[in-house]
Amino acid sequence: MPPHWSKYFSNLLALLLGFTLAGALVGYAAIGLVIGLSLALIWELSQMYRLMRWLNASTTSSEVPESIGPWRDLFDGIHRLQRRHLRVRDQLQAEVNRVQDFTDAMRDGVIMTNDKGVMEWWNGAAEYLLGFRKNSDRGLYIHNLIRTPAFKEYFDRRGYKEPLQIPSPDKPHIQLQLHVSPFGDDGRLIVVKDITRLVQLEQMRRDFISNVSHEMRTPLTVISGYLETMVDYSDQLPSKWHRAVNTMYQQSSRMEALLTDLLLLSKLETGDQLVDDRVTNLKPLLEQICQDARALSADKAHLINLTVGDRHYLRGDESQLRSAFSNLIFNAVKYTPAGGSITVNWATDKQGGHLSVKDTGIGIDAVHIPRLTERFYRADPSRHQETGGTGLGLAIVKHVAINHDGNLDIRSEMGKGSEFICHFPRARLAEQPVTEDQKNAD
Repeated sequence: MPPHWSKYFSNLLALLLGFTLAGALVGYAAIGLVIGLSLALIWELSQMYRLMRWLNASTTSSEVPESIGPWRDLFDGIHRLQRRHLRVRDQLQAEVNRVQDFTDAMRDGVIMTNDKGVMEWWNGAAEYLLGFRKNSDRGLYIHNLIRTPAFKEYFDRRGYKEPLQIPSPDKPHIQLQLHVSPFGDDGRLIVVKDITRLVQLEQMRRDFISNVSHEMRTPLTVISGYLETMVDYSDQLPSKWHRAVNTMYQQSSRMEALLTDLLLLSKLETGDQLVDDRVTNLKPLLEQICQDARALSADKAHLINLTVGDRHYLRGDESQLRSAFSNLIFNAVKYTPAGGSITVNWATDKQGGHLSVKDTGIGIDAVHIPRLTERFYRADPSRHQETGGTGLGLAIVKHVAINHDGNLDIRSEMGKGSEFICHFPRARLAEQPVTEDQKNAD
């Protein structure tokens, strides 16, 4: 026990003993003890009152009350805790200020909300990009400030794997990319990027490809026409020109195919070629494509098997589907060695419809698979030179699948062949349409 505590209790005991003895001298020892205890209790209560008043009015500059015994230690202990708390609070506030300064210096907007979308905090870039106001928008729902329906659907469905692209609600000329990330128990962190420049560059690229392809098509058609005529009448040409004319005709045909694919891909990317949602019967479509594939195979003698399930009607654009399916099946013919087999299968399940094109070719190295749908990407450039490929086929297939709310899945293993699967959602499946003859019969 500290010495000042011993002194405090000694004084208290002396006080009680003194009042007891004084009471005993007048014949009332018990009354004297009660009076002593009462005085001690009054003093203790006064110290408690001083403590409460000090705590209620305590600030960093308030003076610690003077006292004795345990009360002095209590006042000093609380004061030390206060100072420690203030130091920790200042440190935390300095860190918060540093984080706020850091986020305010960012060019990307950062927004914090709860899981319902209530605005809690945002940085300066978010104010500029989205037009938020610190004095009036805190506590509001973010859906009331970003009124784009696509954003509300994106926020509510809680599928944040892919970012969302929308125009700024405050500055429509600015294109934004928003990515939501859950954090904590019910928090949402929204990162907003200005991608206006990237969108403009992408549009410039598409316009350039579209315009150049369109402008080149007419002169190339003229050149190909004359070369085709020269090939038809090659017997009237000197023999030394035969090889040159044939090579020029082959390369001009390849250039025409390249321009055709470029124009189609440009239309698919820009949305100029709208999806016709009429019901398409996939069975005769696939049968015709496989028949063409057998003709393309010719001396290679590929075994091409086609299996079509009972439910073979799909809601979609027949010309786009024909282009995508042709690319997959013809690619299998081009890149499968002679005598190999190609299996084409259309099947449906609870997830939707799936077109699988599987071959027994040499396969594709896994390192190339993520980039196969990029335009002009070639896993093996020498094979493309042999087959005359344009390098745009899989890019077209990917965009056709996207236009039909689906996706392209690529599976391959070196030495064991490849499988390309177009997945279509269940909502795209359809029943056999009623013909005019059936309507009249009814």
